[in-house]
Amino acid sequence: MNAAPHRTHRDIVIAERVAATGIDEAMIRTLVHAFYGKVRADATLGPVFDRTITDWEPHLRTMEDFWSSVALLSGRYHGRPMPLHANLDIGPAQFDRWLSLFSDTAAEVCPPAAAAFFTDRARNIARSLLTGLYWSCDKSKRNSKKQGIALSSNS
Repeated sequence: MNAAPHRTHRDIVIAERVAATGIDEAMIRTLVHAFYGKVRADATLGPVFDRTITDWEPHLRTMEDFWSSVALLSGRYHGRPMPLHANLDIGPAQFDRWLSLFSDTAAEVCPPAAAAFFTDRARNIARSLLTGLYWSCDKSKRNSKKQGIALSSNS
């Protein structure tokens, strides 16, 4: 009788992703900390975050949980990002800058396959958030937020 443990579809997906990209918790931590180090120093994004975040450690832990849930399907993130972002004065320019910084950081600290994975997911997340913010704001603000919703795939 074979006593091999049953592997779920989720287990298989995670194992294949890790094998193809090398993503692990240490890589996620490195990416999150390197990226937010750049964000804090950035002339465009730094002030947005400075107005909102006073204690960076909880935010960094939340972002590690978020990216662990995205990349490794860990299920650690249980937040609701849309309401958090709805209160910020952000639009396409800030999302484009966020995506550019994130993509650059991923390319610097991750192997190419992992950087591509993170960048692809980040682009989809940014597009989803920006679209949600566009439709959740009142009509008078929509015209100013409409441009740039597609988010460049060249970032």
